[in-house]
Amino acid sequence: MTTLTQPTPQVHLVNHPLVQHKLSLMRRKDASTNSFRTLLNEISMLMAYEVTRDMPMQDVEIETPLETMTAKMIDGKKLVFVSILRAGNGILDGVLTVVPGARVGHIGLYRDPNTLQPVEYYFKMPKDMEERDIVVVDPMLATGNSAVAAVSRLKQLKPKSIKFLCLLTCPEGIATMHKTHPDVEIFTAAIDRQLNEHGYILPGLGDAGDRIFGTQ
Repeated sequence: MTTLTQPTPQVHLVNHPLVQHKLSLMRRKDASTNSFRTLLNEISMLMAYEVTRDMPMQDVEIETPLETMTAKMIDGKKLVFVSILRAGNGILDGVLTVVPGARVGHIGLYRDPNTLQPVEYYFKMPKDMEERDIVVVDPMLATGNSAVAAVSRLKQLKPKSIKFLCLLTCPEGIATMHKTHPDVEIFTAAIDRQLNEHGYILPGLGDAGDRIFGTQ
């Protein structure tokens, strides 16, 4: 088993103090659903700055109160945030606050409790995906099976690039992703110790979907 616990060129650890502080609050088992959801929204905004750091920019002529100038702007419409349902939706509001012009796609995957393998039940994306950069969002990269399935499906659309944004991951999830998709960069707030026998991250924060939607 891999023992990766540190960032690599393909794994970006977002260790800003604000991100780490809010993540610690989310990990607490007594955090309310409302608190968990609010913190997730705030962390998502902060992490969006990192995952979009190398977004291409274009020169646009604008008018300031004093004169005309050439300024740098991004074309948010070329970016697609793809949520892995259902838990990925908890990240969408935060990242869309930072890049409101981005398009949104959804892929529905559930994990078979016996095999831990993903089963697809929904797939809806914007048009012209070959012209777009994708950021896949899901709070947890645990076994990595759902993430791999989602990225494999998205690659069929031939986008310009794909990145993966999550709150937590672990050595097993990173290894699974990079075995199949070594080109996909992972942005995460923490690389936790390991998976347990049920495929949950330890020490983790429990089931992110249940905690977001209050279905525990």
